[in-house]
Amino acid sequence: MAGRARKIYALLSHGLWQQRQDIERLLDADIVAWPFVLPNRIDGFIGWGRRPSGLRAVRLAKRFGKEALSLEDGFLHGFAPGQGEPSQSYVIDRRGIYFDARHPNDLGSLLAQPQTDPEALERARRLMVLLRQERLSKYNNSPLLAPAAAGVPQDRPFVLLVDQVAGDASIAGAGASAERFQAMLEHAAACNPGKTLVVRTHPAAGERSLLRQAATALGLAIVVPERMNPWPLLEEADSVYTVSSQLGFEALMAGRPVHCFGSTYYSGRGLTTDHGEMGTAKPLASLEQVFHATFFEYARYLDLHTRQVCTAEHAVEQAIAVRNQRCRLERKIFTVGFSPWKRRAMTPFLKGMAGDPVHMRSMDAAVPAAQAAGGTVAVWGSDRLLPVSVPAIRLEDGFVRSKGLGVALTLPSSIAVDDEHVYYDARGVSRLETIIAQGEFDEPLRARARSLAGLLIQRGVSKYNLGTTADLPVVAEGRVKILVPGQVEKDASIRYGSPQVHSNAQLVTAVRRLYPDAFVVYKPHPDVVSGVRDGGEEPRDADSIVRSGDILHWIAWADRVETMTSLTGFEALLRGKAVGVHGMPFYAGWGLTDDRMAMPRRTRRIDLDMLVAASLILYPFYVHPLSGLPCRPEDLVEEISNGAMKKSGPLAMLFLGAAQQINRLAVLLRDSKLR
Repeated sequence: MAGRARKIYALLSHGLWQQRQDIERLLDADIVAWPFVLPNRIDGFIGWGRRPSGLRAVRLAKRFGKEALSLEDGFLHGFAPGQGEPSQSYVIDRRGIYFDARHPNDLGSLLAQPQTDPEALERARRLMVLLRQERLSKYNNSPLLAPAAAGVPQDRPFVLLVDQVAGDASIAGAGASAERFQAMLEHAAACNPGKTLVVRTHPAAGERSLLRQAATALGLAIVVPERMNPWPLLEEADSVYTVSSQLGFEALMAGRPVHCFGSTYYSGRGLTTDHGEMGTAKPLASLEQVFHATFFEYARYLDLHTRQVCTAEHAVEQAIAVRNQRCRLERKIFTVGFSPWKRRAMTPFLKGMAGDPVHMRSMDAAVPAAQAAGGTVAVWGSDRLLPVSVPAIRLEDGFVRSKGLGVALTLPSSIAVDDEHVYYDARGVSRLETIIAQGEFDEPLRARARSLAGLLIQRGVSKYNLGTTADLPVVAEGRVKILVPGQVEKDASIRYGSPQVHSNAQLVTAVRRLYPDAFVVYKPHPDVVSGVRDGGEEPRDADSIVRSGDILHWIAWADRVETMTSLTGFEALLRGKAVGVHGMPFYAGWGLTDDRMAMPRRTRRIDLDMLVAASLILYPFYVHPLSGLPCRPEDLVEEISNGAMKKSGPLAMLFLGAAQQINRLAVLLRDSKLR
């Protein structure tokens, strides 16, 4: 093996083999499957923690004189337990594993010489504050409830006892057993007279709850709150009791006194009251030192979408984005009448706190199903009436949709989720309009909005991102150059958002009246250029009608944009252009546009930062085109501009082509029914 640059490791289970690409990136090594390789061709074996594959890795490494690596989830797994979605962090230990205090491990070695650099410890403090502020834990799919709302009595103080799964390797590794949980419960009851004993059960414990069994055996009354985010419990508890759970460390982050009845990486270091330490004394360490060793030096992180190595802070930002978006859908979603393609497209967006959406063929089927499940009905667009007997929402394309047209069945990367009126329906107030009119925009949010707008401009990203070149006309100096973006005339945004000017031809005529000497360019909508949608009568008052070129080229060319309700007006505002509106798009009426009609209900005056924050950060839902997971708008803009989208195989492309033709026919048929 002399001269070989990259090491080769053998995986010992099918589950690990499914994660081989992650492991390869984390180790910067080549990965093979055991036993389909000779021992002399590899450097070591990788198993999972102290499960059979992990124990087997140790045995095989000893037998063949190789390395044994233990892989485990890190301390920020992601949204929910299990393999349904990729883990955001891992730990890879070459000596043992962090939860087995009976044997040396890499985390123990790191804590033997804790970090002392002030900047590094300040970094640890900042991330601890952020994790607590954002209520992030290892798993983040539990609802954020106050303890009282989860069933904890409020008439007296309480102590929190943390359960673990019977038989879990972390219990034996802490030098403990089921009896320690009973001892812990006895101690908590004896030392906290008059206080409620609240038990936080493990999500996977079920009937194997050791503290429930101990309470039954001791005849003690305990309170088990419903499933909830653990942070409110940690912060309100007088003290926290654990054998070896990670929640004990989070309790330290919350400033709570912690009693440990087993030996953990954070116990025995002067931070906890210890009832179960074993072996030799450990070096003392501050909370920041333990956190730095655990979260920055020991754990490793992968970007949720690209699966490239990233920092802990980046992983936390992505975890916040996933959790926050899914928290916006508290009820299970039941869609109505979606095509197979739209079902596929919408499922990632509509996964919420109650899990994946259920797709129903008709309203008659969706309403009773949603009523029975306490769910919400979801419909597409503004044309279908919403049910009155069950909560309902409307869905529409977002403002940074995709790299390609919806009519071509390009999967969307953003959608708008609204109530009775979506953002383009000016007949009533949308969620977006409410955010703009009433929202609070603090400086961090405004700064993020400025940065996002700058990124959009720098990367040249718009709604569809077709990227075609434009043959821009040269106009005499001093003559005003006006871009008039065409729209699909039967589109709901005109029917419901432009009550006075209803067609592209009328719009161009109105622009010519306002600017008789201007050079007016009319650019039909891409769906019209593609031949699928109707753009109406061709305007006669334009100096030029252009069909090629990405819209951003034309915005850059123009001095001003005149539109009914097109998103092009918003994109022009982002780029510092003057915009006149002849309808009532979401961005009009706030003091940023030249409004050609009255909008009396929009009285607040805002700036561009507030508009960007509302419309691109607070309002839409985003999913990343590589992972299908919720993402920040910044991540989507980066991905669209980089162009590294998922590629489909030949068979998938064949089916896509057929589906596109079917969709084109369906769109033509639908439009033919509209007046």
